[in-house]
Order: sequence, then C-alpha cells, then structure tokens
Amino acid sequence: MSRYGIMESIPNAKDGLIIGKNAVNEAIQSGRPIETLLISKGYKNGLVLSILSKAKEKHIVIKETDSKKLHSLCGGANHQGIAAVAAATSYADTEDIFLRAKERNEPPFIIILNEIEDPHNLGAIIRTAECAGAHGIIIPRRRSAGLTLTTAKVASGAVEYIPVAKVPNISSEIERLQKRGLWIFGADMNGIPYTECDFKGAAALVIGNEGKGLGKLIRQKCDTIVSIPLKGKITSLNASVAAGILIYAITSYR
Repeated sequence: MSRYGIMESIPNAKDGLIIGKNAVNEAIQSGRPIETLLISKGYKNGLVLSILSKAKEKHIVIKETDSKKLHSLCGGANHQGIAAVAAATSYADTEDIFLRAKERNEPPFIIILNEIEDPHNLGAIIRTAECAGAHGIIIPRRRSAGLTLTTAKVASGAVEYIPVAKVPNISSEIERLQKRGLWIFGADMNGIPYTECDFKGAAALVIGNEGKGLGKLIRQKCDTIVSIPLKGKITSLNASVAAGILIYAITSYR
C-alpha cells in the first residue's frame, strides 16, 4: 500500500492542493503531511489564525500571496484566503537514514541537496539515489523543492523506498554528519576531478542550487570539492544529471 495517503479523502483536494479553511484545518489536524501553507494577504482572522498556529507548531512553511494569484492557483475555487500544498508522503528523520545503513551493514552514504528548487530535479535525484543504493536524502526546510506530488511522480515510486529528511539548516547538518564520521564531498566547479577521488567509507554528497551552486558557506563546510570534467562548450550540467554521475561514482566504491 502506498505511503501517499488518499487525496480524495480530503474535501476540496485536487492535484495535491487542499483548498479552503475547513479542508486545510482538517488536513493539518489529521496529521496529513503538508508541504506549504498559502495564505492570502488580509485573511488572517478567525479559523485562519488557528490554522497558522497549528502550522507553526508542525514547522510547516507558510507563504503569503495575493488573492488573485491564489484564486488562479486554485482554479477559481472558493479558497477563503487559504490553501495548502500536500506532501506526497511523510518526511523521515536523519536517524532513519543511519538506521537504514546499519541494517544493510554498510557505511552511510547520504545525498544532501542544498536549495534544489525544481521538483523535477528533486524527483530525478531521489530516483537515482534509490536505484544506486544510497541510504537517504537530506533537504533544507526552506528554499527547496519538497515531496510534492510532482516530485513523487518524477521519482517514479522511489519516495516509497528511500528516506528523505528535512532539516532547518544544511550548514549545521553537515557539521553534525562530520562529527559522526562522514566525509563531505561537495559538487562544484574548480574541484578535484571525481575520477581522482577516493570515495571509500562513510560519505555525503552535497549538490547545490541549480543556478547558484553550493554557495560560499556550504562550500567551505565540505571536506572535498569534486568536479565533473566538461569537454564541450557548455560549462555546466543539469543538477540531477551531475548528481547521477557522482552518486554512481561513489557507490562504485561500496
């Protein structure tokens, strides 16, 4: 049975979008995984305030938008100033990832995605990571694509089999992983060619934002920066393609 839950069981739920105050409130109270809460400006009163309070307790990302944009997103349905983007499945905890490695009697191999914003890229990386035998994926709570229905569709069922954890701060999470013995490899330009790297042992691979890359702070936190040699005229690869190459390079050492 799928971990997704059944969207049809929630009133006004369509294509992963839960529309209207009562429907959103019911979804949050029932424990339905919510990716993002969308609030129209000027609607913060009554039940909406209660919903906001519950959302904050559950660390759900809250975004303000204008009424016209929300109206368009909801396909003209009566949104009452609020809608929620449902997650395809629940997020795991980082400990679930380590438990998975322990159960397999393998050194942990974790994929860290720093602000991957395209759900198609996220879904493709999740699919590759699961196929390659990685133990889990870590993404930031904000400024990142999440486990939406689009992501799940692109992942072709892989979200059912590999834990994805969401953390408040990637930089701090890297430090915690280093204390647990993982060597952190960051994918970026001007690094050591991946073909010259030794990927043995517990490792994490960090893939940066589609446009900005790793970012200065995250780059500094990594133990080794690895690059993929490019011989054509194009100077960069799609994030999911780069991730796929490096994920399989690392798993070849396991």
